This record gives sequence, structure tokens and C-alpha cells, in this order.
Amino acid sequence: MRPTTRLLTGSALAVAAAGLVCAPAYAGDTDGLEVFPSSVVPGAQVTVNTVACGDGGTAAGDASAVGAGAFTLAPSTHEGDAIGQFRVPPSAQPGTYEIVATCAKGGRRVTGDLVVALTSQRQPVHPRGSVKTGVGGALGPDPVQTAAGVAALAVAAAGGTWLLHRRARGDGI
Repeated sequence: MRPTTRLLTGSALAVAAAGLVCAPAYAGDTDGLEVFPSSVVPGAQVTVNTVACGDGGTAAGDASAVGAGAFTLAPSTHEGDAIGQFRVPPSAQPGTYEIVATCAKGGRRVTGDLVVALTSQRQPVHPRGSVKTGVGGALGPDPVQTAAGVAALAVAAAGGTWLLHRRARGDGI
């Protein structure tokens, strides 16, 4: 066997082996209960979904750990998911809570975690200052940079004028 063929065959086998090892770990993660958003403040609406109940399957959800009680997961048109919603009570205490869903057919039980915090982690960010695009008005955020830019333009204009003047006189460039 040639060295190049042996190298390519070995590489292909290594990639295939890595794919076989990683595939089951990835496939197992999709059968759980997805909680969105995974971190909320008391009083927020939470959506949960799972594909564990099969296409068109329903489930009974239980969020009593956080104080929200029972809810229903109904079939969805999105890739065979069963989807349900509940509201976290305003009296919920900070912590991590296990949300449970039990499939109607087969009784399969899936779980997901919900984190309740006193303050929202996602605060709206309002833009401040100017956009650093490289061009813009003379009243930028830094007067030193503006002065340096004006000085560079003045030197370039003076040098260009001097070179054009020498060329027109025939001094040779």
C-alpha cells in the first residue's frame, strides 16, 4: 500500500470512529425537556417542549416544584414537539427547580431545569456614544483624535499642492 493511501485510509477511519462515539451523546440530549427561557424572574411565562413523546404525542407537565402546578403539553407542528406553557408565581423563591413532563402514551418521564432569579439577567442595552465607522462628523467623542485627523489632512493637502506646483514648473519629480 502506498504511504499516501495508508494515510488517507487511517484519517477516514479516525473520523468515522469519532463520529460514532459522538453521535449517541448528541442524540440523547434531544429527548429531554427543553425549558425556555431557562432563567426567569418570578411572574414570568415559561415555555417547555419535548420530542420524547413522539410525533403528535401529548404530555402532562408538573411545575409544582416552583409552585406553578400542573400544565398540559400539546402536539405542535414544529418537528413533532409537544409544547406547553406555565407562569412562574410571583411568590417563587430564587433557586433551581426541576420541571417534569410525563408522556400520555408509554408514560415516559422527562425533566428539565428552571432557574428562578430575583433580577433578570438580560437587561436591555441602549446604545451610547458614536459609531466607530472610520468616517463621521468633526465632533467625534475624542477632540485629540479629531485634531490629529485634521492635521494629517492639512499635511497631505500641503504636500500634494507642493508636488503639483513643482511638476507644473518643470523642476522634475
